[in-house]
Amino acid sequence: MAKSGVYTAKKKDGTVYYRASITYKRKHISLGSYLSEAEAYAAYREADDILRKGRYDIWDCNDYKTKMHSLPLDKFVILLNLREHGLYFKTPIYLYPGYFEYYLSSDTVLLFDRDDLFFYASHKIMIRGGRLFYCDYGAQYGILSRYGLKSYSVPGRDFRFANGNANDYRYANIQVINRYMGVLCISVEGHTRYQVLIHVVGNYQVGIYEDEDTAAIAYNKAADILMGNGISKRYIKNYIPGLSSAEYKDRYAMTTVSPKLYAVR
Repeated sequence: MAKSGVYTAKKKDGTVYYRASITYKRKHISLGSYLSEAEAYAAYREADDILRKGRYDIWDCNDYKTKMHSLPLDKFVILLNLREHGLYFKTPIYLYPGYFEYYLSSDTVLLFDRDDLFFYASHKIMIRGGRLFYCDYGAQYGILSRYGLKSYSVPGRDFRFANGNANDYRYANIQVINRYMGVLCISVEGHTRYQVLIHVVGNYQVGIYEDEDTAAIAYNKAADILMGNGISKRYIKNYIPGLSSAEYKDRYAMTTVSPKLYAVR
C-alpha cells in the first residue's frame, strides 16, 4: 500500500527512487528525492508535523544538526516560514519585521534587509572558499557587489561590519572603507588621505591623494604605464561613476603618479 505523500520514480538507468511531497493550503510542495520509501515517508511526516500539527519553531534550527530530522535544513526553514507568515520561498528564508534570515547552515545564518527579500527569494546563496556568491544568467557574483564592493574586497580593510557581526548584511551594517582597486584610506597628520599601491613583483606606491576618485584614476594611470612598459600582468581598472568620458580624460591627464613607475620593466 502506497504511503501518503510518497511517489515512486525511476532514473534514466531504471534505478527506482522515491519522491515526497505535501499539499498545504492548495499549494503542492516538493519535499525532495530519497533512496528509500521509508526516508521519503519520514520527510512527509515531518512536513505534516510542521505545517498541520504546529510542531517545531525557528529556534529548532539552532541545534538542527544534533537532532534527527528527515527534512533537509533548507526545506525545514522554508516550511516554518510558510506556516508562520503564509509566504512560500524556494530559498531558506525566515521573515522578521524589517529584515529576514537566510540559513546557509544551522551554524551560519545571514541577516538581510527586507529590500533584498525578493532578490534572495529567487537567488540561492552559495559559499566556496569563504566567499559568498549567487548565480545569475549563468555567471557568478559575490554578494558584496550589491553594496558597491568588489569581489576581492577584504573585511576590515575595504569594509567593516558596524556591529561586529560578520553575518549581518543589512545595509546599515556595511561600512565601505575602500571602494576602488589599489586604493587604501589612511590618516596623514589627522587628515583622511588615499594611498595608491600597485603590484608588479612587490607593491609600488603610486602616490597619496586627497580624494578617493583621484586615487582611483591614479591607479588606472599607473596600470597603463606599467602595461605600456611591457608588464604582462592584467590589471583590473577602476570605474568611477558620475564622471563623463571627457571629465575622466581631463582628470586622468592632470593626475600625477610616482616617476619611478616609468622605469619599471
